[in-house]
Amino acid sequence: MHYQHLRFEIADGIGTVTLDRPDKLNALTYDTYRDFEHLTREESRDPNLKVLVVRGAGAAFCAGGDVELIIGDLLQRDARDHLLFTKLTCDLVRNLREMPQPVISQVRGVAAGAGAVIALASDLRYLGKSARFSFLFTKVGLTGADMGAAWLLPRVVGMGRASEILLLGDTIDADECHRIGLANKVVADEDLNDLVMKTARKIAAGPAAALQTTKRMLQREMDMDFTSAMDAEMMGQALLLMSEDHREFHAAWTAKRPPVWRGR
Repeated sequence: MHYQHLRFEIADGIGTVTLDRPDKLNALTYDTYRDFEHLTREESRDPNLKVLVVRGAGAAFCAGGDVELIIGDLLQRDARDHLLFTKLTCDLVRNLREMPQPVISQVRGVAAGAGAVIALASDLRYLGKSARFSFLFTKVGLTGADMGAAWLLPRVVGMGRASEILLLGDTIDADECHRIGLANKVVADEDLNDLVMKTARKIAAGPAAALQTTKRMLQREMDMDFTSAMDAEMMGQALLLMSEDHREFHAAWTAKRPPVWRGR
């Protein structure tokens, strides 16, 4: 399928989404939002997709929504259109969290507004030294609670830091992102792609059912009390103990060979 300002490729279980408006710092248009939401919804059902990498073309990750094509246009529209737009943006983030495949964001340069939240919604965030995050919503007169940011960010960096980040909207450089837990790793820009692809290949070659169940449980348990979480893990692990991949681990261990994972 052809996507507007968005490139998607899949090879060896690794899907790569490239936001592709480098001359605009990959700022999002209505079409980009719609295409990205559609892609994440549809590809979540693809058994050949094991891991999704999100990156930006050129020197930036994503500068957020295009000021002229979205913000300027929305000022001329009514409440219904505004709600349709915010639902679309939230559906995209929901898809990234709900799709079973792990999602890795590869961030260089600016990740601002919606771009920052897309990276936040990923399971892993690897940054180049040039990366800088800006949850700038309050600086443009909007709530910092946008696209799930007020739910996700406290769970990543803690309530105190999330409050500061969303209330002030200040830019955070790569090293600070790593210090507060917003980045998993920070490397030189020229080493970033190698790090991301090495990690993606490791995930793609792993036991898909185990990895996808882990992501699902991490997401679900964030809203559970301890007893409910223990019950959920008890049931989930019991199912995986009966899986083909777990049997394959034992067979491979016994035969002293590497396991051949089948994702079942």
